[in-house]
Amino acid sequence: MTKLSYRCALLASAALFALLLSSCTTPQTKRKDFAMGELAPVGSPITTYSVIETVWKTQLGEGFQVRTPEKRFLLIKVSVNNATGKDISVPLLTIEGPDGKTHRELSNGEGVDNWFGVLRNLSNGQTQQGTIVFDVPLSSYKLRVPNLSGSGYEDYGLIQIPLQINPDLPLESPIDPDGIK
Repeated sequence: MTKLSYRCALLASAALFALLLSSCTTPQTKRKDFAMGELAPVGSPITTYSVIETVWKTQLGEGFQVRTPEKRFLLIKVSVNNATGKDISVPLLTIEGPDGKTHRELSNGEGVDNWFGVLRNLSNGQTQQGTIVFDVPLSSYKLRVPNLSGSGYEDYGLIQIPLQINPDLPLESPIDPDGIK
């Protein structure tokens, strides 16, 4: 073996060893983007998330129990399926704005129909649907959905939440068809 080939083999071995050592000590992050309405499988074994619909609200509740946001309420109807092979607990979720700033889901679901709740335990094979709520400025967001399989990876999926403005009219208010153009 020549000196040059010996040095190349030594350098390649050192680089491979450094790569293996860094992968053992640093948690790996996997990041996948999904569209709203699409199934978003995360982890291995997987937890599957889906964003069914989103609604912006300027208030929640009615009568004397009206809640007003600091910014606006973003309600996200989600579905979560547990295929991890064990019971899991779904934590409060986070959304990420276009500026990279994150916002945690509100732990108070007062005034939210079909609220997903705070204690969200799913048995293996169980699917649960519910609505989660955020108090955020009007914008598009990405819902960060975590790997719950306990595989040691800090991976997650990002589900695109495009900005869709929908009328925030109370159900009891009449709609004048002549006023809609």
